[in-house]
Amino acid sequence: MAYFSAVTQVCFFLLAYYICLTAATDLESRFLHFEKNFVNVKETLEAKVVTLETKVARLEAKVEQQESQIAALILKEREKDQNSSTKKFTMSVELNQNYKRNAIFRTCQELLSSNPLLESGMYWIDPDGQGVGDDAIHVFCDMKSGKTLIGHDSESKIDVEKCAEPGCYSRKINYYATDRQIESLIGLSIECEQMISIDCNNAPLKVGGVDYSWFNSKNNNEKLTFHSSWNESVCSSGEKTNGVHSAPKIPVARLNFGGTLKGFIYHTLGKIQCGGKSKSEGMPRSCEDLWRTGHTLNGIFAVKGSKSIESLYCDFNRRPNENGFQKRIGYADVKSAPVHFYVQRNSSFNTKYSPIPFHFARVNEGNAMNLTSGEFTAPRPGTYFFSFSGIAEYSHLHKKQVYMYIGLFLNGKSIGSDFTEEESSYYHSSKRGPVSFQSTLKLDKDDKVWLQIYASSNDVYLLEDRENHFSHFTGFMLEENIVASL
Repeated sequence: MAYFSAVTQVCFFLLAYYICLTAATDLESRFLHFEKNFVNVKETLEAKVVTLETKVARLEAKVEQQESQIAALILKEREKDQNSSTKKFTMSVELNQNYKRNAIFRTCQELLSSNPLLESGMYWIDPDGQGVGDDAIHVFCDMKSGKTLIGHDSESKIDVEKCAEPGCYSRKINYYATDRQIESLIGLSIECEQMISIDCNNAPLKVGGVDYSWFNSKNNNEKLTFHSSWNESVCSSGEKTNGVHSAPKIPVARLNFGGTLKGFIYHTLGKIQCGGKSKSEGMPRSCEDLWRTGHTLNGIFAVKGSKSIESLYCDFNRRPNENGFQKRIGYADVKSAPVHFYVQRNSSFNTKYSPIPFHFARVNEGNAMNLTSGEFTAPRPGTYFFSFSGIAEYSHLHKKQVYMYIGLFLNGKSIGSDFTEEESSYYHSSKRGPVSFQSTLKLDKDDKVWLQIYASSNDVYLLEDRENHFSHFTGFMLEENIVASL
């Protein structure tokens, strides 16, 4: 058994040695194979790396070249954009300056009418007329409605400071347009409005009949109260209140609030909004009608008067409400209204040394003839024509001379006259003789002209009755002295 055990151990040892020897040889062979393969793979990878590095270097060179080209293109585009922006800016400035100098359109409505495709935005307009008055203004045009909106410096919601007295808070409104331009826009529009919004609590607008808050209009600084359209309890209910008030007269010049110690008031004043186009139906009747239709060049124009075509001188450098805007050639302001009269008496007359009065006028255009005093007063300097005719009646003529002298007097001095005279030895119950004359005079304003009996017999009368009317005094202005009247 011991022997068998020893042999067995030897066998196992030899078997183990063989296995180890065989494995070692196989491992060495495999290692050599792997080493060879590794070298091949390494050489292949190194070759590929070199190839890739070459390609990368080429690509990097191309990228650098492209980046350089792109940079050059970007630089050119920037320069181009810069030049374009500069050009656009210059064109914009020139355009704006051109608009300021030569604004063609006076309202957004006119602008929209010229191009219905325009979008809402800021535009230059010139309400008081192209090339006259104030510079053009920059306004917002609502092209959906054609409204013109003029802004100011108080459009945001503003907190009224704490104060107790009526009107102790006062804010002046500064508009982005001149008073003249605003006034012109209002005159050109059918309607204009400006809204005042108020948020308030425990700060009444009026207490015990005393106004604590109000606003002023710009035209005449008129004081306008909010409670004219709002209930007096507004802002004093103890609960937060808000409301919108339409200013009855615009533009609003100043907002005034008070009594805010225990409460608060926020105010927001809207833009001036004017819409529509004021129209003059038919032929123009005044310089204002011409102005509304777009005339801006001063001159003499023919317009439709009440009875005939009249001539007007229009000074479009002024506004319609300014003195000198309109002068009538031949009528008021430059020439007087038409002057002519025809007057008569109802009874005989023989008073000497005073103007002959008259009882009624067939015509007295211009009211220059005073019937009671018998005096004609020249309303304007110019050339006038006068004519008189009448009948002198002699009563109870008997071997004596009778006469009557009637003259035309200017400021107390005789200008011309006519007379009738009769001498006879026969008795007549009555006898009559005509008296007449005409005169053309150059008169200054307020010169006085009248008829006067300056010599007559006691029994000679200027014959007249209520039915026949024998006396006729007439006069009219032939031509007015325009130079003297200006």
